[in-house]
Amino acid sequence: MQIETKKRYITYLKAFAAAFALVLLDQFTKLLAVEHLKGKDPLVILHHVFELHYLENRGAAFGIFQGFQGFFILSAVLITAAVIWLFLRTPLEEHFLPLRICGILIVAGAWGNCIDRVIQGYVVDFFYFVLIDFPIFNVADIYVTVAAFALILLLFFYYKEEDLERILHRRKPGRRTD
Repeated sequence: MQIETKKRYITYLKAFAAAFALVLLDQFTKLLAVEHLKGKDPLVILHHVFELHYLENRGAAFGIFQGFQGFFILSAVLITAAVIWLFLRTPLEEHFLPLRICGILIVAGAWGNCIDRVIQGYVVDFFYFVLIDFPIFNVADIYVTVAAFALILLLFFYYKEEDLERILHRRKPGRRTD
């Protein structure tokens, strides 16, 4: 096995392990929410600012698209396919590590919530910023939101057009370009 190929497989394995660990963390926090918050008054962390408040969300972000479970499952599959495609095309250089981390976070968030939808028919949410009356959310939502925000910053301020061209138009070694 070539060194480059072996390095690439190790990178993919680490990415899968990281995404899996993040999904487990998300599921663990939701289990804790069910055990300690369900059917109880919200747990106030900072009065009038932040509390842990159990909610069964049958829709998407902020409760929209309720009743479209198949759509959300298909979305998780398509998001995963897009991130795999991105991983296969992204050079292994350290310069592209932030992009790969964003992909891992997005996939972990998508599957963290997808697991809830498949098993329970709803997503467990429990973080609530009372101060700004922000919709209740969970750890998987944090993964997706942080990754999306970071991705926007990376695309506008870190990666150059040449970097994106290297990903989008990457050719396999030995292929002719004419």
